[in-house]
Amino acid sequence: MSKPEFDHFIERSLAQPSEIQPEKDLWPGIEHAIGKPITDQKPHNIWPKVSGVAACFIVALVTWQAVMVQPKHDAMASMTHFFDQQKQTLLVQYEQQPALVTGWQIQLQELENAELAIKQALENDPQNAALLKMLAQVYQQQLDLINKVHTPRWQQI
Repeated sequence: MSKPEFDHFIERSLAQPSEIQPEKDLWPGIEHAIGKPITDQKPHNIWPKVSGVAACFIVALVTWQAVMVQPKHDAMASMTHFFDQQKQTLLVQYEQQPALVTGWQIQLQELENAELAIKQALENDPQNAALLKMLAQVYQQQLDLINKVHTPRWQQI
């Protein structure tokens, strides 16, 4: 369609009155909906909201108690469990791969002895943050040792 034809088409379309009539008369339904009083609303029930707020408060209280009041001994147990899982995962992962250094098990045993000494000290003073930090460092050193003796130098950055 060329520009003059298109312009002519637009002029004819605008000149013709085009009003679309609905298939049926909608005004009675609209008037009925507008004139209907708003008394069909249900009364507000506050109990679901109150019970929801109470449930959130109880969850917050239990969480606070678990986090703030938890004894440090549980922190040591959870830390020990986490690092034992990490250590076992690494040992299984590197089980088939030969170690690049011999005698690394001796160093690992020394770190495990240090771990036991720190755990004994924590039994006497379970809230000692310095001992907990030392224990975490010993665990990290064990994991680093296992990784380093099984990873070739050309793969390290």
